[in-house]
Amino acid sequence: MAGFRSLARQVRDTRCDLALRRYSLRKCLERFAPYGHRATWNHLCARHSIEPEDRAPDPARLVAALEELEQARAVWLAYEEDFADRRKREKYDGLRRPASIDDWHRRTWGGNGVARCEHPDCHPSEPLAEVLHRLISALGEEPGARCPVCGTTGIVWRQDLGNEPWAGPVCTGCGIVVPQPVLTSEAMAAAKREARRALASVA
Repeated sequence: MAGFRSLARQVRDTRCDLALRRYSLRKCLERFAPYGHRATWNHLCARHSIEPEDRAPDPARLVAALEELEQARAVWLAYEEDFADRRKREKYDGLRRPASIDDWHRRTWGGNGVARCEHPDCHPSEPLAEVLHRLISALGEEPGARCPVCGTTGIVWRQDLGNEPWAGPVCTGCGIVVPQPVLTSEAMAAAKREARRALASVA
């Protein structure tokens, strides 16, 4: 199975036909897709003016989309390296029990679904690297009441998420499933109240 870097080389390889280069970019998303596969593809297509179903897109746009993905992956790999170093130090100091942030990290190992978007058409519009910088910064700070990506307080608890964890807070502004460790207990309670209000209005 080809890794991310070998697939990236195929995307850049001018000797390959465009259909293969596009396919290789899609395969890169099986190795690293911060919003989930479909939402990350839709994001890259929107930012780089690629028609999602175009089998022979402009090669310059394909490479630009790949470069954005690579920049975000570099941010994530640096975070994972820091995370691994921290856990080694904690274990050396006798802290074996992982914190809540570690549970979140376990589900996003490799960078898939770091800022998962429940709906593939609803995702942040900023460059992927910027979104990951904001998210990682928030994970290192005190919990707050806002989405770490877009800053809105419009967060609603959802019981029907399509991936683990099967329930959690979703930002109504940018569409990400907000990592629970970045939210205060009051913000979590408010998100659940908002969900109950939405259910009551439908009933």
